[in-house]
Amino acid sequence: MHVFYTPDILVNNELPVEEAQHCLRVLRLSQGDEITLTDGHGSFYKAEISMATGKRCFVSIIERIKQEKLWPCHLHLAMAPTKNMDRNEWFAEKATEIGFDELTFLNCRFSERKVIKNERIEKILISAIKQSLKATLPALNEMTDFDQFISRDFPGQKFIAHCYEGDKPLLKDVLKPGKDALVMIGPEGDFSPEEVEKALLKGFKAISLGKSRLRTETAALVACHTMNFMNQ
Repeated sequence: MHVFYTPDILVNNELPVEEAQHCLRVLRLSQGDEITLTDGHGSFYKAEISMATGKRCFVSIIERIKQEKLWPCHLHLAMAPTKNMDRNEWFAEKATEIGFDELTFLNCRFSERKVIKNERIEKILISAIKQSLKATLPALNEMTDFDQFISRDFPGQKFIAHCYEGDKPLLKDVLKPGKDALVMIGPEGDFSPEEVEKALLKGFKAISLGKSRLRTETAALVACHTMNFMNQ
């Protein structure tokens, strides 16, 4: 099943340019063919191509199908991006396939990358929801300084994963299913000791993701899977 991302479908029956080109030039679909759309806001649509001309594709909606939320709470991931963008993009794709609600990239003391281009990440999120048949696009926030991020209100469980020694429970053992959850993952050099202390003072709980030492994007994916699995 081919799914096309059409965030404004209820007010505009024309496919976005990139989606129209994929529909008409790559898949060779034409007037009268049925396709599936998603608005990224929780709904799929059965539609028919009503007009295809050049690079433009117009559709008529046949049926709207609301997709119930696939987990009962809000799952937020916050990670310091890796220096290699391919690894950030890989994480964004795989985490979306697994399922979460919100992503924030953090600027930490030991961060190797200080700038993230959201446009590229958002394209990957869109592609991943289409591939995994999810009707809701995760929210993508602007990159945020660590101190500013931990000072924001979050009415749920707040966790920070770090590698310093200490008695840290596994995320799976302290996560409460059905409750909103936020997990922070640090850069390759980890959060600084000062950052960990600040987070704990702001109500975050220190957690472990297992006995193995994980790369940043792997740790974030483990956290994503744990939160999603515990809420199935």
